[in-house]
Amino acid sequence: MTIERFEELVNEGIKAIPKEFLAKLDNVDIVIENEPTSEQLLGLYEGIPKIKRWGYGQVLPDKITIFKNPIEKIARSEEEIKKVVRDIVWHEIAHHFGMDEKEVRKAESRRRKT
Repeated sequence: MTIERFEELVNEGIKAIPKEFLAKLDNVDIVIENEPTSEQLLGLYEGIPKIKRWGYGQVLPDKITIFKNPIEKIARSEEEIKKVVRDIVWHEIAHHFGMDEKEVRKAESRRRKT
């Protein structure tokens, strides 16, 4: 898959986030990398979750990285890539809002049932 098409799928994943969350998503860069380090898998949130921030001055943005190559390895079609990307974007944005891994997994389970 071309990087341009993958970027389109990431953008679609971002647009699929409920508007009430997107409106509160600020100072976050979402980037695409080809490969993670050995400690990372499909996506990574780096930053201070919103619920743990005191003030907001001159700080670098939080960063969400979506890793292209591992996603392409686990998904067999463009439709599967689209679903995986959407799930990863949602997962990492949930971390931005302060959810720990257990809370994210529980919320993902509820979200998939709807």
